[in-house]
Amino acid sequence: MNQLELPQPYLLFIGDVTEPRFAKTAMGLRDWAPERCVGQMRLSEDAVSLGLPELSLAEAHRRGARALVIGAAPVGGAIAPNWIPHLVEALEEGLDLISGMHTRLMAIPAIASAAARTGRRLHDVRTPPDGLPTGNGRKRAGMRLLTVGTDCALGKKYTALSLARAFRERGVDADFRATGQTGIMIAGAGIPLDSVVSDFVAGAAETLSPANRPDHWDVIEGQGSLFHPAYAGVSLGLLHGSQPDVLVLCHESGRTHVLGLPEYHIVSLEEAIEVNLLLARRVNPAVRCAAVSLNTSMLSEPAARAEVGRMRDELGIPCADPLRMPEEFAQMVDACLAAPRTG
Repeated sequence: MNQLELPQPYLLFIGDVTEPRFAKTAMGLRDWAPERCVGQMRLSEDAVSLGLPELSLAEAHRRGARALVIGAAPVGGAIAPNWIPHLVEALEEGLDLISGMHTRLMAIPAIASAAARTGRRLHDVRTPPDGLPTGNGRKRAGMRLLTVGTDCALGKKYTALSLARAFRERGVDADFRATGQTGIMIAGAGIPLDSVVSDFVAGAAETLSPANRPDHWDVIEGQGSLFHPAYAGVSLGLLHGSQPDVLVLCHESGRTHVLGLPEYHIVSLEEAIEVNLLLARRVNPAVRCAAVSLNTSMLSEPAARAEVGRMRDELGIPCADPLRMPEEFAQMVDACLAAPRTG
C-alpha cells in the first residue's frame, strides 16, 4: 500500500447530488477528518448539505483550502459534465483536485489542460497499486475483522472505523484497513477494491491485511454486498482475501430494497449472516459473526433502541448503532474481541 500525500485542508464539492447516500465521501471526511475540511460547495440549494460553511472557490482558498475534494459518490463513479467548469475554475483559483471517482481527472481534456496551464495537481485516489497478486488462500498470522452488509452505503466504513478506534482505546494493537475511496482519504492509505481487476481482488485483500503478530487486529472496511446484483463480485473477493476471523453485519433500519434497485428486496439479517458465514468458511472454517451494526439514523431515539433490542433478541448476538449507543457498542466490541468458542 502506498501512503497518500494529499494537499490539505479541503473544500468539499457536493455538486448537485440530492441523495445523502451519494454524498458519502464528503460526509465521511466531515465526520472522520473534520480538521481537514474548511467548507462545502454546492451547485444548488437542493443539494445535500453537510452543515459546513458555504464557500466559493475564492473564499475557500483565502481560508486556507489547498484542494477541492469531489465529495459526491454517484452510481458508476462518473464525473458529471456540468461539474467540469467548476472543477476547472478550482484549478484556476489555486486548488488541487482530489477525486475518488472511477473517471480519471486526467482523462477529461478540459481538466487536464487546466492543470497543465495552472501547474496544479490532479489526485485520483481510486487507483490501485501495480503488481497485485492473485489470492492464494493460505492462512496468515494475525486477527482480522471484516464488516459486511445487507446493501451498499449503510455503515460498513463507519462501523470499521468505530471498531478500530475502540480496539485501540482498549490497548489492542489494531489498524483500520481502507478498501474504498473515502476510507483511503481518511486513513491516508488503502486499496480501492472496486477498481481492481476481478482476478486480483482476493489477492489485493490479502495484500491489504498481510501476516502480522498473533494479537494484531486488522479491521477491514467492507465493500458492497453479497446480495447486490452489481457489486457482489467485489464483496466475495474481499471476503475470501480477507480471510476474516470475525464478521460484523451492517444494516440500515427501514431500508427495504437495494439502493437504486427497488425491484431487489433486502434479505433478512438471518439470511445475510448465514450466507456470509457459508462463503467465509471456505477460507477460514473458524469464522464467526460477532455482532450486528445497525444504522438507525432514520429513527427516533426510542424507536432506535427498540429496534436494536429486537434484533439482539432475535439473533442472539450484540446489536448496536455505534454512533449513538455507547453502552451497546461496548458490548459489541466485547463480542468481537472475545475468544472464539471451541468444541
